[in-house]
Amino acid sequence: MSYMDQALTLARQSLGEVHPNPPVGAVLVKNEKVIAEGITQLPGGPHAEIVALAKLNHEASGTVMYSSLEPCCHYGRTPPCTDAIIKAGVTEVHIAVLDKNPKVFSRGKDQLEKAGIKVVVDRSSPVVEQLYEAYFKFITTGLPFVTFKFASSLDGKIAASDGSSTWITGQDARDKVHLLRSESDAVMVGIGTVIADDPRLTARDSNGHLLHKQPIKIVVDSRCRISRDSRVITDDGTTVIASLDGLNVAKNQLKSLGVQVIETPSLHSSVDLANLLSQLGSIGITSVLFEGGGTLASSLIQQGLIDKIIGFFSPCFIGGKRAPTPFDGDGFATLSASQSVRDMSVQQVGSDIMIIGYLN
Repeated sequence: MSYMDQALTLARQSLGEVHPNPPVGAVLVKNEKVIAEGITQLPGGPHAEIVALAKLNHEASGTVMYSSLEPCCHYGRTPPCTDAIIKAGVTEVHIAVLDKNPKVFSRGKDQLEKAGIKVVVDRSSPVVEQLYEAYFKFITTGLPFVTFKFASSLDGKIAASDGSSTWITGQDARDKVHLLRSESDAVMVGIGTVIADDPRLTARDSNGHLLHKQPIKIVVDSRCRISRDSRVITDDGTTVIASLDGLNVAKNQLKSLGVQVIETPSLHSSVDLANLLSQLGSIGITSVLFEGGGTLASSLIQQGLIDKIIGFFSPCFIGGKRAPTPFDGDGFATLSASQSVRDMSVQQVGSDIMIIGYLN
């Protein structure tokens, strides 16, 4: 593993935990040996570069730093990382990618170079692009990056005609989904999914134990129909209900249970999803993993609000005109109006096939 790969591995450990800050890993090397590492801490805490420098008492003369993201050069909740790097005596900095934050973009690099530090920006790779796809969208638009995850049979059914859906995919695919949850700021479903399946929406290991990082649970429920006994409410963790304006009695009941409520205007008698995503961005949620159901998926796709899809396909056929699909609703009237998926990749996960692609 290269030093930069090591920094990227460290950065990935903070996915889903440090939002709205980006996940960053830093490695300090001297005489071809790693002497310190750092991971960005929770908002308000030190950035990865500062964590690594602190392990050397901020005396890093003659070291080479590998950082997964361009070091910040402005005052936010913490002082500039570039100042600390210069003061510590680092002689060379390798950066995986420049920060698209307008306050930082290329300025951190320039500041280090003006101080006499050699700066090397690595050629961008798919690994780096995927690591920062949510942060870069958020920092440039204020909106969270939305990933649509679904599991289906080879003929595109997410359940049988009788509604049964446990389990279409194998354990390896389900473990992958739980990892995706833990790396996301939030996981979102529609009220139909909650009524039908009563999901927990937590991130768990193969033994059912909770992982360290848990996503915020979001339920799109226009009319606050959710049962107060639903596991998304009774289980530990932060739960958000997105509903229409009004319905104050129901909302006050939910709030008394510790549930957060987001109100949106009505769009065709339903939650205004674009408005909801804007509000989620305003509270610092940078990534949303959307898990269903089909009607809500249809609305998100037709409004151009989904950035990425991750589909798990099980080697089975279900069939049936009444069996639900990942993408219900009216659909697109013509092929020319349909949404194309770009930059696709295919991977086998256990006995299932995982397809990843981008919509916008």
